[in-house]
Amino acid sequence: MADFKALETFLWVVNLGSFRGAAHKLNTTQPAISQRIAQLERELGVRLLHRDRKVASPTPAGRQLMVYAEKLIGLRSEMIAAVGDRSVMRGVLRLGVAETIVHAWLPRLIKSVNAAYPNLTLEIEVDITPNLRARLLAQEIELALLMGPIATSTVRNKVLGDYPVGFLASPALGLGSEVLTVQDLAKHPIITFPRKTQPYEIVRSLFNQPDLPPIRLHASASLATVIHMAIEGLGIAVIPTAIVPNELADGRLQLLNTDLQMPPLTFSASWLASPDTVAIELVAGLAAQIAQGSPLVDVPVAPRH
Repeated sequence: MADFKALETFLWVVNLGSFRGAAHKLNTTQPAISQRIAQLERELGVRLLHRDRKVASPTPAGRQLMVYAEKLIGLRSEMIAAVGDRSVMRGVLRLGVAETIVHAWLPRLIKSVNAAYPNLTLEIEVDITPNLRARLLAQEIELALLMGPIATSTVRNKVLGDYPVGFLASPALGLGSEVLTVQDLAKHPIITFPRKTQPYEIVRSLFNQPDLPPIRLHASASLATVIHMAIEGLGIAVIPTAIVPNELADGRLQLLNTDLQMPPLTFSASWLASPDTVAIELVAGLAAQIAQGSPLVDVPVAPRH
């Protein structure tokens, strides 16, 4: 009788399009994958996969099996989550994180995962959203906390929340006493997210006006560097206010009052749809709880005139 291991193997071969990819995902050898599929085909008495093509694809019988296999694997995951002791869940979860979340609440997530699932190990990679998206789709990471959601049928998303973006500067620049126009802001270097990111493109478009001088737009992949440069008075930072509550509270930075408005940044937890995502979904759920309970609104708000 077909077992869960064989069904899971079959689904991974179909999802990844190759025996090699399934072997890498399941941490086994390609011959072992072939043996499991062959055994499954013998038990069912039908051919399940086309092997004479570059990409392994299901036969009509294989497509029919996929429907039942996904239901069975999903029910097994649901059963484990509902009945099993989650604290014994073990393994390694490869987590990709945007730096905004690192500064906002990542330490709290790690503490929560350690407390709830002490046998689950996190391998954490910090990168910009475009790279995290590519790495998730390439299956180099299993869960991404990034600016999203990712709009593709193979990805599942859970919204984490919106992060207001503000114009922040050192009080030493003397910009805090009046409403600043885009012309006022353009007199100073602007420091923000790296190139090829959504915030960078939005900032660039705000200042890309014919009546303005060429903008001095400094981009950095390190938000810690952006914050430090702003504190040192080297320019105006355009970043989420939620990541600098201490700097705002102690006066090292101030939120500028401006007639420009940046759209908030929406973050999501994203993962690939696959036969078994219990650990991923549980950690994504923890991330959503922490993000939605974090003090995103407990930062100074510039007055509007």
